[in-house]
Formats: sequence, structure tokens, C-alpha cells
Amino acid sequence: MKTNLALLATLLVACAGAGAQAVPAVAGPGGPSVNGNLHYDFHYSEMAEFGSAVGNWQTANASASVAYASDNVRRPFSLNYSGGYTWTITGPSYSTGAFQRLGLSQAFLWRKWNLSLSDDVSYRPQAPTTGFSGIPGIGEPIGGGGNPGPSDQSILTVKTHALDNDASAELGININYGTTFNAGVGSNLLRYPDGNGLDTNGMNANSGLTWRLNARNSVSATYQFSHYQYPDYNFTFLNNSALFGFKREWNRKVTTNLSAGPEWISSSSSTAVPSSTRVAVNAAINYQFRFVSAGLSYNRGTTGGSGYLLGAETDAVRANLSKEFGRTLTVGFEGSYQRNGGLVKSGGIGSKYAGAQVTRLFGRHFTAFADYTIMLQSSSSSLPANVLKGRMQMINFGIGYSPREMHLRH
Repeated sequence: MKTNLALLATLLVACAGAGAQAVPAVAGPGGPSVNGNLHYDFHYSEMAEFGSAVGNWQTANASASVAYASDNVRRPFSLNYSGGYTWTITGPSYSTGAFQRLGLSQAFLWRKWNLSLSDDVSYRPQAPTTGFSGIPGIGEPIGGGGNPGPSDQSILTVKTHALDNDASAELGININYGTTFNAGVGSNLLRYPDGNGLDTNGMNANSGLTWRLNARNSVSATYQFSHYQYPDYNFTFLNNSALFGFKREWNRKVTTNLSAGPEWISSSSSTAVPSSTRVAVNAAINYQFRFVSAGLSYNRGTTGGSGYLLGAETDAVRANLSKEFGRTLTVGFEGSYQRNGGLVKSGGIGSKYAGAQVTRLFGRHFTAFADYTIMLQSSSSSLPANVLKGRMQMINFGIGYSPREMHLRH
């Protein structure tokens, strides 16, 4: 098993390394054209984790991140990577291990057509909470704008290595000035190499139409299909939903959107999960200005169960705020509440997270940061030993180095 983990980690590093090595390779004559912006940074931090039923411990983190975005207008490509290692200084080694995440995106734009392909793979020693990597306290910015959907691992865990891969393809067609057709397919694989979670396979498809009413308002109708399978259990379930939405751009700063509709559930075992009709909801408000960004979102729908339930009805509320004070000081806040109710068994798991971060720039390239994170989780039913029970708090201090962004041209 340890060999498999090492191979998985090596593969992720190799993928990121291949993307990084592509930069100097094109400098020679006859190489492919590369035009874009490259940014990378390094962080070191130390964290004290305490206040939970599993004990207190102190850890150190070393991490790095790389972001590349091409300048190609018709074929834009982006790569984002964050990875590092956490080791234990004192206390139990719940957080010890490597963490990595790699995101790749390639788009093809025509006059009336657009196609986007993406893949997102991660390997972590715990359920993700904040930042791109999902690891709290390593210095990644928190509180930025945008409202990502619920994580595949919305149940908080400790000492739980998981490999998570999401791949998708989306097609958009501009039928006319006011009408757009969209269709897409995707897959998700959630794996627990140590055997302390439910391996889950997911597939999904969607199609829909968006009508632009005027410069600020648009409405949409979307059909979505999801299929979840659990390799270690003879159980699958299907989810079909029809969502009707409205989006409004109030001004250049504020945007709201809301979609809701019926959701039909069926499974391979009508005794365990009888067919039913539920409600799916997605709502968000975003504020974006020069020095301030904020967002609030709510999502309700049927999910794969986060590795600990054979399907779940998930409610998730998220809020974030980031504010810059001058050019040297940034303060960020994030918070979320998620409830996963099991489809097979009654009861549910409630998870809460809140984090605050202060970042101070020194000179052009160095930063100092401090974070505070609190997580709470409770359940009306028994939970595996590696699932967080009660409260956990984290205090963190660290430093970062970030060279000036490079513009590549060849």
C-alpha cells in the first residue's frame, strides 16, 4: 500500500514537473509557441492544532505553487499546481504527509462555438477546507471572490489520505445574440488508498439553454444527470434534475444568480433508497471591486456522500471576504456550513468551518502571514475513527517568497 501511495505522489509531481519543464524546452529553434504569464511562490509555516478530542499537536509545512496562463486568445491554456509536505513536530502524526493538487484547463474558441476541457487531481492527508490546495495554514490566499461548489469531501477528516480526480468537457454554442446552448460531460473518482473511506465513482452529464433578456438579465433552463457507484458495495443511485435559473448583473460590482428545480432519485435497491422527488437549489451573490471581493452562496442537492455515506442530500452555505489595505496588507475571511444527510440511513453530519488570515508584504517579494482556523463537526449517528468529532482549532504563522511574475514569449 505504501508503494502505491509513493507512486501516486510521484505521478502528481511528474505531471506538474512536466508542465514546468515545458517552459525552457520551447526556447530553442523550432519549438512550439509559448506566450503567457508564469507565477510561482514558496511558503513555510508552523501550526499549532488543539482543542479536539484527538489531542493536540504541532506541525510544520513547506509548500510551493505554480500558475501559468497562456496568451492565446483562441486556444487559452492554464495550469495551476500547489504541493508540499507536512511533518509533525510534537504530538500525534495525523497531518503528516504530502499534499498536492494539479489543475489543467484547455479551451478552444471559435466564432459561435467554444469547447473547454479540464482535469483536476489532488492527493491530501485530510479533507480539504480552504485555498487551492485545500490545506489550511500554508499561506495560500483565503477569502477571495467566487463561490466554488461543494467539495467531493465535505465531511471533515483527519489522517485520511484520499486521491480525488475530476475531469470534464463543456461545449457552448451561440445560437444567436440572445440564446446560448450548453452541454457537458464529466467524471469523478474518489479513492482511499488506506481503506478508511468509501471509494466512489461518479459520472454526470448536462445540457441547457440560456436566454439573454437584456444587458443585465438572463434566464436559463438546465437538465442534469448524475450516476454514482460504489465499487466495494453492490449499490448505485441515479439523480435527474431540471433547474430553472435567473441571473442579474446589478452593476459592475454585484452579480446574483439563482437556479432551482425538482430532483428525481432512484437506486439499485428500492428498499434501501426508494424513488423520491426532492428539490435542488443553487444561489450566489458576488461583489468584486478593486480592493474588496466578497461572496455568499447556497447549494442544495444530492451528492456522492463524501466517502462516508452511500449517497447524501447536501446543504452547503459559504461566505468569503477579502480586503486590501494599501499595497502591503491584506485581510481575508472564509466560513462555511455543510450538512450531509444519508440516503440509505437516517441522520446526518453537520460540518462548520471558519478561517481568518492576515498577510503583510515586505519589499517586493517577501510576505509574512498569520492564520486562525476553527472546525466543528457533529453527527446524529456513529462515525468512523478518522472522521473529525467535536472541535479543532489551528493557529499558524509563516513566511513566503514570491518572485515577480514572468511573461514568456517565444
